[in-house]
Amino acid sequence: MLEDGTEFVGKSVGSEGTALGEVVFNTGMTGYQEVLTDPSYCGQIVTMTYPLIGNYGVSVNDSESLRPWASGFVVREAATHPSHHQMQMTLDAYLKEHHVVGIEGIDTRQLTRTLRKHGTMRGMITTSDESTRDLLLQLSETATLRDQVAQVTTDTPYRIPGPLRRVVLLDLGVKMNTVRSLTARGCDLIVMPAYSSREEILAWQPEGLMMSNGPGDPADLGVIVETIRSLLGVIPIFGICMGHQLLSLACGAKTEKLRFGHRGVNHPVRDLRDQRVYITSQNHGYVVADESLGDSPLDVTHVNQNDGSIEGVTHRELRAFSVQFHPEAKPGPDDSEYLFDEFMKMIDEQRGGAAHA
Repeated sequence: MLEDGTEFVGKSVGSEGTALGEVVFNTGMTGYQEVLTDPSYCGQIVTMTYPLIGNYGVSVNDSESLRPWASGFVVREAATHPSHHQMQMTLDAYLKEHHVVGIEGIDTRQLTRTLRKHGTMRGMITTSDESTRDLLLQLSETATLRDQVAQVTTDTPYRIPGPLRRVVLLDLGVKMNTVRSLTARGCDLIVMPAYSSREEILAWQPEGLMMSNGPGDPADLGVIVETIRSLLGVIPIFGICMGHQLLSLACGAKTEKLRFGHRGVNHPVRDLRDQRVYITSQNHGYVVADESLGDSPLDVTHVNQNDGSIEGVTHRELRAFSVQFHPEAKPGPDDSEYLFDEFMKMIDEQRGGAAHA
């Protein structure tokens, strides 16, 4: 049920109960487990537009965090006889194990068209037999989630030793493949809570700061924005997704909400520096407002080929840049993984030479 009263009747999949959240859609054909375990989906009911989901089962190796973060899951059909040599359980069993409420058998195309026309809205999935009136009342009385980053960030710093550059990764809701992308480049990685102070970050003597993806409205994170602003020019900075939005806010730009967001694995993005187009993985409901860059020190480096929205920026004078999409993929293509190498090069330029083990 959507907050405007639109109802879809289907069959329960996963856990029984009631799930509340912002209803969004993802256009990926595969990658459903990575979607479920992406912390950026915290507080959201995710609709998969591809009609058959779960056909290769679930494997712990495909998770992007230790648990699902999506509030609910909507599919046209959940595969009951999946097949893959690495699968450990069915999608239904996985949802039940983690108490995720889902629904199948509804017209996901109609739901997606509704969200595209009217924008994302709050909704619920329920196995309750309460009246429509009571359910709508319950939905209307549910408070909008704020500062979801606080729910998904690590509680304490932890270190993954490496032989080369020391990088602090600010965990705004980081995916495991971001960690893998940095450790694969030999980084001595320190993952820190989102609300770490400037002093706490610099105490590790990092050579670079990376800010991860994360859920919610970047405007709720003023304290983190101030921390980032205080570190500009001190160490090289690279942000992705939420990190991109926070860097932009720290540089004086503004963000705005998209009608229905970008969520999928096939979004074309043009790199304005060489005019190459990359297919990217995306998951965001907010963007940097184009008109807000006028007085900022940021230049646009990447744009979305579908709607022209900003997909990347770089600071004109300082070593700081960011992208709205996910260069670490998972799910999706790794075409833009070169951005991690650009970050490594930026760190080497700051230190005066390349790192060697």
